[in-house]
Amino acid sequence: MIERDYDRSAVFNYAKKWAFGRNSEYYSFNKLGGDCTNFASQCIYAGAKVMNFTPVYGWYYIDSQDRTATWTGVEFLYNFLLGNKGGAGPYAEETDIAGLEVGDIVQFGREDGTFYHTPVVVGFSRGEPLLAAHSYDVFNKPLSSYRFARLRCLHIAGVRACEGL
Repeated sequence: MIERDYDRSAVFNYAKKWAFGRNSEYYSFNKLGGDCTNFASQCIYAGAKVMNFTPVYGWYYIDSQDRTATWTGVEFLYNFLLGNKGGAGPYAEETDIAGLEVGDIVQFGREDGTFYHTPVVVGFSRGEPLLAAHSYDVFNKPLSSYRFARLRCLHIAGVRACEGL
């Protein structure tokens, strides 16, 4: 595996283009529980340009029927990004709000510890993250305008690719 740069400007540009629309290359999961993590994965992929095709526990999307749960599920994406210690694709570390950059993600949770929403960081205003998301489509929405009991912040620390990719 080789380390690659995570292109944060590509994440921003993708989020800006598709925050209020749907890329026809991806199925919209709005009617199947929400499209937020699917959109977050699309944004991350725009910056990583590498998927992990490990069955079940990898992170990839070929079509709506051939994908991993990590592509569309809030908890599954979290587990993949933090657990991807040596495989292909993006990997992350948990941080606080001050450690976030454009292209990172946040996840909102309930009091009981269940996490349910995955917006993408697209900017900052006076140190406050501005977010883009699907399900309830937004772009440049301040973190403080959301209501949540728990917050976790994931900084995309890097991307790994196979030699020659």
